[in-house]
Amino acid sequence: MKIDFTKNKDGLVPAIIQDITTKNVLMLGYMNEEAYDKTISTKKVTFFSRTKNRLWTKGEESGNFLDLVDIKIDCDNDTLLIKVNPVGPTCHKGTDTCWNEENSQNYGFLSKLEKTITDRIENADAQKSYVASLFKKGINKVAQKVGEEAVEVVIEAKDSNDELFLNESADLLFHYLMLLQAKGYKLDDVVSILKSREK
Repeated sequence: MKIDFTKNKDGLVPAIIQDITTKNVLMLGYMNEEAYDKTISTKKVTFFSRTKNRLWTKGEESGNFLDLVDIKIDCDNDTLLIKVNPVGPTCHKGTDTCWNEENSQNYGFLSKLEKTITDRIENADAQKSYVASLFKKGINKVAQKVGEEAVEVVIEAKDSNDELFLNESADLLFHYLMLLQAKGYKLDDVVSILKSREK
């Protein structure tokens, strides 16, 4: 990897820090060649602090280190993407990221849907919300609905109507997310099990 430390007058390149697991961006720092070399040798992310005018290993005072996993360089050879396992919060203000965001796993739309289900369970009127009304009937009814949707997916899989198959698949996934919450779990719990089985 050939990093162009000469592109900027100060000899620094931006280093974007990303959590290897959640893929969230945690912070932005700057490295000179010495900071880069120390990061490689110690496996702890080290920056050049412009305010302290010295090398600074993230976590040297707080213990919230950024354990190095991988480094990639951009197409112009002057910006680093550093993938890490963070030990504790990243920001000096005590937050997970320097943008005051929670560093949690996100599955895009599925995470949004999961949150909507949670909100409906906790806040919605059972007279107006399908989710709230089904939860009000208890876990047996939620589980029964998952079973019904699973059977419908199997039936549609044997036919040639792709639109019906996909719609029934969506219904199954939606009700499965509801069942997970009825049991006190989230999608992340299932993903963790799947990851543990990866070979």
